Amino acid sequence: MTLQPEIMKSVEQLGYRVTVGDVAAKSGLNINLAQQGLLALASDVSGHLEVAESGDIVYLFPENFRTILRNKYWKLQLQETWEKIWKVLFYIIRISFGIVLVASIILMLVAITIIIIGLNSSRDGDNGSNSGGRGYRGGGFFFLPNFGDLFWIFYPNYGYGDYGNNSSRRSRNGSSDGMNFLEAIFSFLFGDGNPNYNLEERRWKTIGTVIKNNKGSIIAEQVAPYLDNIDRYNQENEDYILPVLTRFNGNPEVSPNGELIYHFPELQVTVQKSTEQSLTSYLRERLYKFSNAGSSKIMLAIGLGALNFILALVLGSFLKDPAIVAQFGGFIAFINSIYWLLLGYAIAFLGIPMVRYFVIQTRNGKIEQRNKKRKERTELLQSKSETIQHKLEYASQFANQGLIKQSDIAYTTEKDILEQEIEQTDKIDQEWQKRLDALDK
Repeated sequence: MTLQPEIMKSVEQLGYRVTVGDVAAKSGLNINLAQQGLLALASDVSGHLEVAESGDIVYLFPENFRTILRNKYWKLQLQETWEKIWKVLFYIIRISFGIVLVASIILMLVAITIIIIGLNSSRDGDNGSNSGGRGYRGGGFFFLPNFGDLFWIFYPNYGYGDYGNNSSRRSRNGSSDGMNFLEAIFSFLFGDGNPNYNLEERRWKTIGTVIKNNKGSIIAEQVAPYLDNIDRYNQENEDYILPVLTRFNGNPEVSPNGELIYHFPELQVTVQKSTEQSLTSYLRERLYKFSNAGSSKIMLAIGLGALNFILALVLGSFLKDPAIVAQFGGFIAFINSIYWLLLGYAIAFLGIPMVRYFVIQTRNGKIEQRNKKRKERTELLQSKSETIQHKLEYASQFANQGLIKQSDIAYTTEKDILEQEIEQTDKIDQEWQKRLDALDK
């Protein structure tokens, strides 16, 4: 069985001694998956099982179980190596779009400059021959940019007002938004990914914590603000809670008034005395942002994108004349061969963010609607109507937290069976001796 990263992380966070209910609630995984995952992990890292007198099972893991796994599985080593390589590759991919933009601007500037200088030289030669050798020095469109000024955008700590300044507002990457300019170009073009990539993980972790906070016994309205499978057809009969029951192995109970409550026996057993954890009142999806880059970098990206597009149009007006291409050849001929790529990139650089802006508005509208519905379910729970109050009171009758102490352990795979039998016999003898001493007194 493939080891679940969520299970390993939960085991570490819970102190390497856990029950199935602890891990399921912490990770949000299905109870059966959590149990299978714990068994697989215990088998792979030589973990131990402890059986309480109540029959509940505790899993005990060595603190260096990740090291054991890495040494045991070369695939995990390759995966970790690939993750490190991918981070570098992805960073190169991110900054490549900024490099292509700068390269495109420089190439077109150089090409336009060469063409203009060449055309002006031809004019100077013609005017010189017509005016006794006096060189032409005025008129015409000509400028020579300072190319050195373009390279400051590669400086990773760039930021308006922050350049060269060790301001405490900077993040580890040297700017308030944590991006250098080249990374900001990628962010401007494609955004920064789905802000709700871990929505399901957040959902089930939160629901598991809700159940834990209520000592394993809840009503449907308590988890409704964290679910999305609720409509007018299943809201009354509470069918929407079925995925929660399936994942955490819950059982429905009917109150004398015919109202349903749900309790989760596995999540009521723990090895740690837990305190109530604070939670958000409903599952709030994060809105998409156009870009996490600072406004100054976005404006600069737009400015350079516009400059790139204008340069492409100017260059295109020159290259339309085949005589100019034939006259200069070499570098200009190469630029002419890739001109449509340069123009396409210039159009896409401004077009992609524009389309993405409208897509984001549509997505955010749907997200806000879902957030609004979840919030309304929270308000319903907080209203504490008579029906909800009755259900909460009945659910409290099933609330329980079974704490397994070390003294409750009847058997563990950590020790030899014979040794444990001797310890159990000694323990029984001590109990009987205590009772006899009490009778003598």
